[in-house]
Amino acid sequence: MSNSLNISKKSFISSVLILLVLILIAGVLTQIIPSGSYERELINGRETINPDSFHYTKEVTYPIWKWFTAPVEVLWSDDGLIVIVIILFLLIIGGSFAILNGCNLLQFIIGKIISKFGHRKYYLLGIIVLSFMLLGSVVGIFEELIPLIPILIALSYSFGWDALTGLGMSLLAAGFGFAAGVANPFTVGVAQKLAGLPMFSGLGFRLLVFIVIYTILTTFLVKYAKKIEKDPALSPVYEEDKSMKNNENNHMDLDISNEKSIYRASIWFGSSILLMFIFIMISSFIQGLSDYSLPIVALLFLIGGVGAGKLSELTNKKIVKIFWTGVLGIAPGVILILMATSVKHIISQGGIMDTILHYAAMKISTTTPMMSLFLIYLLVLIMNFFISSGSAKAFLIMPIVTPLADLVGVNHQLTILAFAFGDGFSNVLYPTNAVLLIGLGLTVVSYPKWFKWIIKLQIVTMVITALLLGLAYIINYGSF
Repeated sequence: MSNSLNISKKSFISSVLILLVLILIAGVLTQIIPSGSYERELINGRETINPDSFHYTKEVTYPIWKWFTAPVEVLWSDDGLIVIVIILFLLIIGGSFAILNGCNLLQFIIGKIISKFGHRKYYLLGIIVLSFMLLGSVVGIFEELIPLIPILIALSYSFGWDALTGLGMSLLAAGFGFAAGVANPFTVGVAQKLAGLPMFSGLGFRLLVFIVIYTILTTFLVKYAKKIEKDPALSPVYEEDKSMKNNENNHMDLDISNEKSIYRASIWFGSSILLMFIFIMISSFIQGLSDYSLPIVALLFLIGGVGAGKLSELTNKKIVKIFWTGVLGIAPGVILILMATSVKHIISQGGIMDTILHYAAMKISTTTPMMSLFLIYLLVLIMNFFISSGSAKAFLIMPIVTPLADLVGVNHQLTILAFAFGDGFSNVLYPTNAVLLIGLGLTVVSYPKWFKWIIKLQIVTMVITALLLGLAYIINYGSF
């Protein structure tokens, strides 16, 4: 483990090129698709759509040169505040993590975990995956788990696995849990409220979905980890992992002379993490409080990191220097965030977001009930490419698809299940998702290698969830 988080050069370049292509595609679409608009109205302080108000607008002039300035313009767009918050969150996490590394706290914690679970590591893998999936599925945590990714990567190295396994236990598990949506307040909760259903009703079938997804993901990760443990050269990131693993082993061999200080620092840091999770869980169920989750998580992680550095006897000057090094190491991620969010900005400013929704709505209204369910799934899957926020998609899509579902004979609970499936799984697939790019940037894994590693799992998951959606329709799930 290096002294700070560093965006891999290869990962950064490949991500920039991919995002540049997507920016160009988004720009071209604004020249092909006619612009249109739905009327918006405020409901409980949130903007939602009037489904009967679509109209084509005068041609929107969105010049080509603005395609390339979009990554900067997004800072003062409607999404500007959340983009700035995500950037600050990333920089604070980078600096704080560098302090934790600089005082050898993470090596101390991981060493304790290895000594306890060294002979039961696959059992531990299952527990970690379950924990991250539950956090995503029940509490709706996704981007807030970024600080834990490097820790899981280091743990994966220590057990003889690779960076992909570490990402699978953390980022992938949280994303899949978010999609399973047992009681996810940001997707299922918001969508059910908009559809007029009791909050978190229909829980039983979503629990079945969670169990199925957990089984698929855990089987995939255990099978892969055993293959890599047997022959590390089979890892797609074998060469990239070499230097990181060697560095990790060197750190694990360190003789920690101030163990008492490190032990106090670990208690302090552990308490900060505990407070972080308590706040996240509380904020998920209190309206408005969740808007402050990222800043609070960043603040608590900063307090935990700086406090741990002080308790482990680092000087103030040393802490500041290490923190700044960490910020510089993670800074290239800011460019990725700006480019990823600019894809949606171009589509919105080009006036074609609502037109795409309108085209999909017309298609859904003319199909059979089961086919309409699959089309809703597909619609949300497509819109998730442009809008990563689950609650934002719910306010945009649900007012349109809910009356259409009524029209073709699909109940609201089935509609919400299709929405949840379309919203979540692709969060860990699409390069327009800033959280995915940040997670990959904290490792040696480039997006092309991630895509190649995960695509078969994604296809299997989509097929299984489509079958579960069909089963739900057959048993008339949600008809009450």
